[in-house]
Amino acid sequence: MKPSVADVRLTSYNKDVYEPSDDSFALVDALQQHDWTSFSPDVCLEVGCGSGYVICSVAKMLSQHGLRAQVLASDISSAALEATQETLVAHGVADVELIQGDLLKPLIPRFQHQVDLLIFNPPYVPTPDDELTRTDIARAWAGGNRGRAIIDKFLPQVKEVLSPRGFMYMVTVTDNRPEDILQLLSNDDIEGKVILERAADEEALRILCCWRRHERDAEGHH
Repeated sequence: MKPSVADVRLTSYNKDVYEPSDDSFALVDALQQHDWTSFSPDVCLEVGCGSGYVICSVAKMLSQHGLRAQVLASDISSAALEATQETLVAHGVADVELIQGDLLKPLIPRFQHQVDLLIFNPPYVPTPDDELTRTDIARAWAGGNRGRAIIDKFLPQVKEVLSPRGFMYMVTVTDNRPEDILQLLSNDDIEGKVILERAADEEALRILCCWRRHERDAEGHH
């Protein structure tokens, strides 16, 4: 049974919010491959929810499999949180908590080692560093040198929130050097691999799935 996902036609976005695109669809496709029948997450969190397409899809997957979880979505942009709320309402999805904040920092005290499903579609496009300070839609994709400025801020925070049985799904592109990202995570005893590859326009998307080393032997992982 293929899990249901959000309807892109009901997804809300505006000029200040990143619309669902190839990376969003690839991330949701990767999540669809997860073995939801043997993995029952208690806490699901998407960082950088944008339009809400991905977190809405996750909520629908949970519902389809009869799973109940605390579902949260965060973004630094108030416009993104408004769009996510509109997307959730349009799909009849309730009980998703929305939080405004920068990456995981504001969530670490509350969810230390408690997030079972962590999702991140970062600003990964290589850009001049001065684009990192923009406050318009460019903030959704501007990644600085090698597209790694935001990613490299995020990676050290993962170990603080990922639960012993948790999984993280993250979008990268070849320019980000995914193998280097996996090595950095490995230094924090988090291992993973590329589970989906897809060509999209001028990008080569790579979806990573990561989990804590020595904990559950990649439960639900393919």
